[in-house]
Amino acid sequence: MNAPDKAVGIVLVSHSREVAESVTRLAAGLAGGGALAPVAAAGGTEDGGLGTSSELISAAAASVDRGAGVAVLVDLGSAVLTVKSLLAEGDELPDGTRLVDAPFVEGAVAAVVSASAGADLDAVVAAASEAYTYRKE
Repeated sequence: MNAPDKAVGIVLVSHSREVAESVTRLAAGLAGGGALAPVAAAGGTEDGGLGTSSELISAAAASVDRGAGVAVLVDLGSAVLTVKSLLAEGDELPDGTRLVDAPFVEGAVAAVVSASAGADLDAVVAAASEAYTYRKE
């Protein structure tokens, strides 16, 4: 599928490469037919271990940047710290990159679906963040 022009990019950061890649596939699959926003997984360390990698996150963000901003969703605490550190450095992530406070799986699906529908960065962040209110009972 082709990404919409100037689509918001999505980066999914997990401590596990397999988790990041699986959630990426799930979110893309649930986004349905049509154009798919650019989405990339940044999981684990360069050597395939558990953890987070500034280099993998930066590369993933660069790969999905289409000029409309990049929404970064993370799984656990140290991934938050890694992304915050990259944002603080100022030149490691594309302009318009935002860390999104959202549940990882539900937020990823909401972000990819809304970005694929052409939503702007604020709307993508809002959709992902609203996933905290999803009830499962």
